[in-house]
Amino acid sequence: MSVSVLIPSALRAFVDRKSEIEAEGATVGEALAHVAAQYPDLKHQIYEDDTKLRGFVNVFVDGTNIKKLNGLETPVAAGATVMIVPAIAGGY
Repeated sequence: MSVSVLIPSALRAFVDRKSEIEAEGATVGEALAHVAAQYPDLKHQIYEDDTKLRGFVNVFVDGTNIKKLNGLETPVAAGATVMIVPAIAGGY
């Protein structure tokens, strides 16, 4: 099923400057794997390895953090919105 994956501005350089990508998958993990297969540079930004998201990367499905659901195994319905939100630190 098709879902929309929203890409934050901090990661758009890795996906040809796109803000949204249509992906296929029945779970969050499958949808993200579909996007990562198209954009390997993004994969290295969001995954520690092929199965685990980096600690500073949060993913939301229709506004709910997947950490409160079933993680990457969280099911997604057709038309769902998956949002990648990396933590950004700064200082001077």
